[in-house]
Amino acid sequence: MDQTPDNQSPTDRAAVRERADAVLRELAGGDARLREDQWRAIEALVVDRRRALVVQRTGWGKSAVYFVATALLRAAGAGPTVIVSPLLALMRNQIDSAARAGITARTINSANADEWETVQAEVAAGAVDVLLVSPERLNNPDFRDQVLPRLAASTGLLVVDEAHCISDWGHDFRPDYRRLRTMLAELSPGVPVLATTATANARVSADVAEQLGTGGGEALVLRGPLDRESLALSVLPLGDPAHRLAWLADHLPDLPGSGIVYTLTVAAAEEVTAFLRQRGFPVASYSGRTEDVDRRSAEADLLANRVKALVATSALGMGFDKPDLGFVVHLGSPQSPIAYYQQVGRAGRGIKRAEALLLPGPEDQAIWRYFAGLAFPPEEQVRATLSALASHTDPDGSPLPLSTPALEARVDLRRTRLETMLKVLDVDGAVKRVRGGWISTGRPWSYDSERYARVAETRRAEQQSMLDYASTTGCRMDFLRRQLDDGESAPCGRCDNCAGARLPVEASAEALDAARAALGRPGIELEPRRQWPTGLAAAGIDLKGRIAPGEQSAAGRALGRLSDIGWGTRLRSLLAPGAPDVPVPADVLDAVVTVLADWARGPGGWAGADATSARPAGVVTLASRSRPQLVESLGAGIARVGRLPLLGRIEYTPGEPRPGSRSNSAQRLRTLHGSFELPEQLSAALSLLEGPVLLVDDFTDSGWTLAVAARMLRRAGAPGVLPLVLAQQA
Repeated sequence: MDQTPDNQSPTDRAAVRERADAVLRELAGGDARLREDQWRAIEALVVDRRRALVVQRTGWGKSAVYFVATALLRAAGAGPTVIVSPLLALMRNQIDSAARAGITARTINSANADEWETVQAEVAAGAVDVLLVSPERLNNPDFRDQVLPRLAASTGLLVVDEAHCISDWGHDFRPDYRRLRTMLAELSPGVPVLATTATANARVSADVAEQLGTGGGEALVLRGPLDRESLALSVLPLGDPAHRLAWLADHLPDLPGSGIVYTLTVAAAEEVTAFLRQRGFPVASYSGRTEDVDRRSAEADLLANRVKALVATSALGMGFDKPDLGFVVHLGSPQSPIAYYQQVGRAGRGIKRAEALLLPGPEDQAIWRYFAGLAFPPEEQVRATLSALASHTDPDGSPLPLSTPALEARVDLRRTRLETMLKVLDVDGAVKRVRGGWISTGRPWSYDSERYARVAETRRAEQQSMLDYASTTGCRMDFLRRQLDDGESAPCGRCDNCAGARLPVEASAEALDAARAALGRPGIELEPRRQWPTGLAAAGIDLKGRIAPGEQSAAGRALGRLSDIGWGTRLRSLLAPGAPDVPVPADVLDAVVTVLADWARGPGGWAGADATSARPAGVVTLASRSRPQLVESLGAGIARVGRLPLLGRIEYTPGEPRPGSRSNSAQRLRTLHGSFELPEQLSAALSLLEGPVLLVDDFTDSGWTLAVAARMLRRAGAPGVLPLVLAQQA
């Protein structure tokens, strides 16, 4: 095909349309023909060479648009298409489809580093039609400095998949996507750009369109209806976690085909998977902890209907395509109606009816509050980071890189939050990622407090809207469409409020007993800290490398995780900020005794163990400023039931208490270092012991309080330390 000029005549456009339909038939087979809305997007890219944002529901056929456009542009002599997508592994089926149409696709991502040089050589030789790139690659120093400029100069079409990630108003903002602004500004004149998403309201669409216009004129926005006529929405208010789990076990066989059960936390996904497997269901867990090979296996099993469901966190996210997915169940509410609609929109793409069920819980809001703590940091923490980078130079003043772990020793931020902030600062030009870490650019930077406050307020409003969705008596689909600014309001006629409840809320007594037993089973293992954090010298602490074996604790136990749907519910109310300090409740003490009994009998138990992990010879508690009565009564109760001596309490050192840090490991250790002391009576008792001590506290987050206390006890003569707490954070 000859190079397609701008402003073609109607006859020329008709010829391009005919060729586009032919490519689609090669992709999809049969007598497939582009719909008018798909053709309009292709026309904008191929004929008019425009930048376009396509907002269309999942399953509309966005991939057909960019693969057809690629074939036409490549035939006209254009360079390769670059697709930026967050989930490359889930596009394998699309790549296979493209191959059937003679389109050669390759990927560059973190999973195939050994192939990068080969792929880059193929791109340079013109042998690649489509290059798929993960957003994280855009800010890899080598890729950004060596590969990205060549791509920007040679690409024939840039595609931004899941484009709502560009906007910090979007429900899934990803700082790596902001790097696209640099690539957009460096594209050759006339290179078309396509951005696609299935979940963007008017505000997000406007923000993305504005960013797309960088250096390329005003972007064309093509927006279609987002309603999926096959989805039947329902909300089942079932009360406690055991009732929700029992309901799922009773009614999972009644749900059509195979589907997805979403949970809000990794711990919940693992709990639900274990329970359903015990009940005989073929299910698999899928979360951020799942290894890549296991993820691929789970995806393949769901696609082939070898499992009834994947029990997943949001890690099973954008890009997963199973047209016959029959149901999506949420055990807990996502933080926004838009995020919820994106997840339920995976069902019913190629079938007439699919169930979308929300089973909200009172614990949802506590989980939302935890994730809200990952928002953009306050200005003083940002300035501290910039100052730390600016002051790290060689003798001639040239900047030296600081790694993220090294920065943790200088900045009071958790790793995930620190990395997100650095990516935003990188895009803003204040810092730069280089080999070895991050450096300051020295460029002026202002903290946009008003924007960050508006984003935070938007998140709070979205959470309230999710609560409103669960309680509305109106049409649920209409509610979600209004959240997406999707056309005129109209009842769907399918949801439980329009058509009446289709599913019972009852659960059988047998399933309820089984769920309560599963969720009521206490005890999780606590892995001890074995390595000091990097860069403690910068925090004034002379510790590094491996913690000496003679100063470590053994593996410990917690009654439960705060994120559990079992004991987590009970523990959240007991340990919530502002909750009254009370003696340990009887049911909690009984459960702790059960944990101790299971611990003694289980693998690595006390029978026949060496002195570091044998049966405890005494109980030691940790001083607590917030819950002294709870911790002391817990220690005393354990000593009484176990007929063990209560040896004493590790005390705070005299003086003003240091402000606590719940951020990264280095800062937590800076707070803890020198904060505790052993009373003489306790030290004397430790030197006489022939077995380990049981170290009792209420809560552990990072594990460093237990590690510091255990080190003190071991250095004072304790043969071993067995940590025991009521709750673990994650």
